[in-house]
Amino acid sequence: MSSLANEKRAGRRSGSSTAESPIYGAQRPRIETAPEGAVSTAGDEAIKLAARAGLRLDPWQQHLLRVAMGETAEGDWVAPEVAINLPRQNGKGALIEARVLWGLFIGREKQILLSAHEFKTVLNARDRIEGLIKGCPDLHKRVKAYVRTVGREGVILHDGRELRYIARSSGSGRGFTANCVIFDECMVLDDAAMAALAPTTDAVANSQLWYLGSAGIGAPSVQLGRLRKRSEKALETGSPDPTLAYFEWSIDPHVKECSQGCDQHDEVDSVESLLKANPAVGYRLEVEKSLNRRLTLGDALYARERLGVGEYPSEDGDAWSVIGKDVWDALTDGDSQAEDPLTFSIDTTPERSHTSICMAGRNGSVVHVEVIENRPGTQWVIDRARELHERWSPRCWVIDPSSPAGSFIKELEETLDIEVVTPRARDVAQATGQFYDAVVSQQLVHIGQAPLSVALAGARKRDLGEAWAWARRGVGVDISPLVGVTLARWGLSAEIEEKPEEVEPWVAFD
Repeated sequence: MSSLANEKRAGRRSGSSTAESPIYGAQRPRIETAPEGAVSTAGDEAIKLAARAGLRLDPWQQHLLRVAMGETAEGDWVAPEVAINLPRQNGKGALIEARVLWGLFIGREKQILLSAHEFKTVLNARDRIEGLIKGCPDLHKRVKAYVRTVGREGVILHDGRELRYIARSSGSGRGFTANCVIFDECMVLDDAAMAALAPTTDAVANSQLWYLGSAGIGAPSVQLGRLRKRSEKALETGSPDPTLAYFEWSIDPHVKECSQGCDQHDEVDSVESLLKANPAVGYRLEVEKSLNRRLTLGDALYARERLGVGEYPSEDGDAWSVIGKDVWDALTDGDSQAEDPLTFSIDTTPERSHTSICMAGRNGSVVHVEVIENRPGTQWVIDRARELHERWSPRCWVIDPSSPAGSFIKELEETLDIEVVTPRARDVAQATGQFYDAVVSQQLVHIGQAPLSVALAGARKRDLGEAWAWARRGVGVDISPLVGVTLARWGLSAEIEEKPEEVEPWVAFD
């Protein structure tokens, strides 16, 4: 082969683009953690068997199987749990098929359970798996029955080993003893289904749980969120999780507080981001078609569905992780009242499901913060703001212009005939730090309102270089009361540009 041909071939492997080669997505995930101690892997067997059945795996799929199916010197799984977080249409199904084929025909696993949030997804997997087996005579002849009786769907081999397709519910899987349980669509996997299926492997000496899904969608993604947090802890501490292999293709998107020219985060609309989050680009996904999907979905949904930017609920164990409950409760004074001048603020959740109007004012040597309104939706906001403004004549109104509440600014200014104070990104970070310092130094007081306590209990930090701000997405709670009081407190000392007085023109008459 000529040197030019070698260069072109290398270009295709690395993902670079030439006139004669397509662009390929990243074949290694942005986040990968796995236990140490593997001396061999069953992944190579799975890859070869899949090829015999007509299933050709992409390089990233082969890499993942080799790591996920790593074995100790004793032949046990290094990772009894495997989690794969990957945008849709990239080829998770092929991983399931390869793992199932290996378990039935090489690994000699007595029972494999395959479940999904929607049973039609399981039935689609059934059709693909049966097609692969029937297409390989050596495998097909070992099958005793392809069972399609409702409630008993599966594949049974002559030696008694079986694959069962399970409808996910609080009762599904109870009574089984499985060597491997596969949870497809694990971004919708709740505690009840997990409790029913996961223990089926507890009595098996060398078992595996596989979780496959796409980016988290909030509260339903509690199990995936737990797995992800374990991988984050492993990366933070430099100590691998002892039982979990975790793989995630995603981007780390820019946040509103990023400075212009920030090179630490990813652009939602770039080709580079698409490639980073989608290893199947160049195999089954097209660059142009995938990028155009953003025009249909909008940035937020495109980021989730195609770039792997998910929302994951906070766990009870994560509650009060920024400011302790005891510290916050110690600042409660049900009789506290704010003195003039007051500041008001408005904040809205990213999905605009809830909005908060908050207030701050001094109470002696400390600052009093309070949630005036916390209601669903946004239609009520301007009318209520007008009422509050007429009654209290506040020093100012504060709204973060880059937040979802930024849409209120123009109408509020026109309605109240004022200039809304709009903090810049660095002001928001400073406001958050000042709020935190005021709590720690006991220079703040509140009246013990539930919406504010819930928001603070679920709050998480978002690092901004040397500073940080409240994370809006992925916290699993309505964070608007906390953001609101943070901005209102900052507004007490914010510089306000006075609106010039209108002077009536005078005319000299002869």
